[in-house]
Amino acid sequence: MAVYSMTGFGSATASAASPANATGQSSDSVPSNAGTVGVELRSVNGRFLDFSLRLPDEMRGLEPALRELVTAAFRRGKIELRLSTQRESDSAWPQPQLEQLSKLARLESTVQTWLPHARPFSVNEALNWCRSGGAAERLDEAAMDAARRAVEALREARAREGERLVAILLERIQRLRELAIQAAPLVPAVVKRQQQRFLERWQEALANAGAGSTVSAEALHERALNEAAAYALRIDVAEELARLQAHLDEIARLLQAGGELGKRLDFLIQELHREANTLGSKSSALELTNISVEMKVAIEQMREQVQNIE
Repeated sequence: MAVYSMTGFGSATASAASPANATGQSSDSVPSNAGTVGVELRSVNGRFLDFSLRLPDEMRGLEPALRELVTAAFRRGKIELRLSTQRESDSAWPQPQLEQLSKLARLESTVQTWLPHARPFSVNEALNWCRSGGAAERLDEAAMDAARRAVEALREARAREGERLVAILLERIQRLRELAIQAAPLVPAVVKRQQQRFLERWQEALANAGAGSTVSAEALHERALNEAAAYALRIDVAEELARLQAHLDEIARLLQAGGELGKRLDFLIQELHREANTLGSKSSALELTNISVEMKVAIEQMREQVQNIE
């Protein structure tokens, strides 16, 4: 299953007389009085699905159908749909279709049956009716056709952007794994150095106390070792590194599975940041501090990308 970004753009156009082809260009056989409909969909990141429409007054009746179409295709993101219509200028002569003239003749016959004194349609009135009324019936169908293809174009654009986001996140995951591998052997070395410092300080204290000290050398040595052991426990980051690796494994698994995972990834990024903070707070060596800072930078880069995933 693909991973979708919440950022993308899709557009499509359709003719009121016959659907546009795949490139959005109408057929040469479309009559000159046919209108065209253009639909644009723009999407940016958002915590929930925030959908807005901009429709001309004549197309307001399509709002429920358009809203249902978009909400069925997307789950998150701030999405705006813009629909525009374009007709031939009023000065252009329309080319009435047979079904239009047939319908007009039936309407005229019905009117004259009930209103015998009503005058017949003039040629100009018939042409104006074909220009305004005939194509309007198919304009709604063209708008929905264009909207469906614009939705599909937006889904494809969000999928392409999602692929790029996955590549960036996998690169950051690999960087964090490398930093964790660098941090793991540093802790024992730091503990060993600090243990040696404790022993040196207690030896200095013993030498300064001289023969008048009431504490034996063995007791001082044991106390120094205990202090070193307590220090080792305070700076031990094995659990933090293990949890960090587990979170990275889960993020990689979710990216491979795909689907709607933006909120879960956002939670895991917060956990990664917590482990990196703990690593930095326990650090007593410059090397570990630098690794913690680099981890935070990589995690922040991941957080910025995850906010764009659906």
